[in-house]
Amino acid sequence: MTDAAAPHTDVPAKGGLKKLLPLILVAAMLGAGFASTYLGFWSPMALLKPKAEEKPEVVAVPQTQFVALPQIVLTLAGPQSRTLVMTVAIETDSANRATVEHLLPRLSDAFNSFLSDIDPAAFERRGILDIVRDELATRAVYVLGKSGFSDILITEFRIQ
Repeated sequence: MTDAAAPHTDVPAKGGLKKLLPLILVAAMLGAGFASTYLGFWSPMALLKPKAEEKPEVVAVPQTQFVALPQIVLTLAGPQSRTLVMTVAIETDSANRATVEHLLPRLSDAFNSFLSDIDPAAFERRGILDIVRDELATRAVYVLGKSGFSDILITEFRIQ
């Protein structure tokens, strides 16, 4: 019973600084935000503006031109009478177009001599068109040089 008569004193709780720490951090962040805005590192108004649409860059495409060769018609050797009909176009640029047009007879000769040497049975195999295109490109390099053309386009290929 002696405990009931003893005066009870309230001891202030330690950690008063712990209760103020969040307020101090908030004040420090607000000060840092104001200082960064005042010094011009960023602008709150820039966040509210609608974003400008970026226009895609226009890339200059070289002027591609196509020079058509005369249609190639060859009779294939063999027991059957079959004919190869082929139309080819040369892809080039405007600077080399005149050279390609000037050398069309040489190109036709190189293409005809290659096509006439192909075994007629080879036309029945799969992938012959890719092989013919590659070989025609090789012949075009001999005639025009590597910079004279970009590609060989076979626009018609049929065996009748």
